[in-house]
Amino acid sequence: MSEMSEVHLLIVDDDERIRGLLQKFLVRNGFWVTAAKDAAHARRLLAGLEFDLIVMDVMMPGEDGISLTRELRSRMETPILLLTARGETSDRIIGLEAGADDYLAKPFEPKELLLRINAILRRTPPTIEAKVPKVLHLGPVRYDVDRGEMWRGDDLIRLTATEAALMRIFAARTGEPVSRTQLVDDLGRNAGRDGGQAQERAVDVQITRLRRKFEIDPKQPRYLQTVRGAGYMLAPE
Repeated sequence: MSEMSEVHLLIVDDDERIRGLLQKFLVRNGFWVTAAKDAAHARRLLAGLEFDLIVMDVMMPGEDGISLTRELRSRMETPILLLTARGETSDRIIGLEAGADDYLAKPFEPKELLLRINAILRRTPPTIEAKVPKVLHLGPVRYDVDRGEMWRGDDLIRLTATEAALMRIFAARTGEPVSRTQLVDDLGRNAGRDGGQAQERAVDVQITRLRRKFEIDPKQPRYLQTVRGAGYMLAPE
């Protein structure tokens, strides 16, 4: 495992006070920490960033921590530590069966959380193999997931910053439709001066330009498909 200053933690908790306290405590103990206010926020962060461990509250409005843990575990191996006010054995079992690596009942001493985190990191392999392929093949073009690079043979295909961000989003969710609204959110452009519909139209333009980089016939896309009523989906070979 790398030095603590290089370990990136994601804290997911709907309670702003607890979220802030945990973030400050863990930063003081040498971690790099990012915080999310709910499951949807966590998904957006996970679409573009890599984390060494996720500390997540179970009881959250909307999608709870158990459901999010189960979904994340189906596509990534990032360790997950669940926090909950429920300490019953049955609740711990449900969390562990969902794929959590550990379970800590509230209230807890911050030092115990630190010990649990360090214990998980010690038993986590230095390099975790992702379930998605490291290279996605899009006809004659290949996309290196780790490097965020697109190649045609020996030629590097230049991607704009937005195109590169879109590829990171789609590569993390291959075979899964991503709505235009979600893409606006993930790209961090939903706070623009234009309305939501205008931002979605801007995403459509970016998708059209991205298709030109690898589709044989951009007007009849094979790899970056339009899913009627659901958005766009990357379908590599």
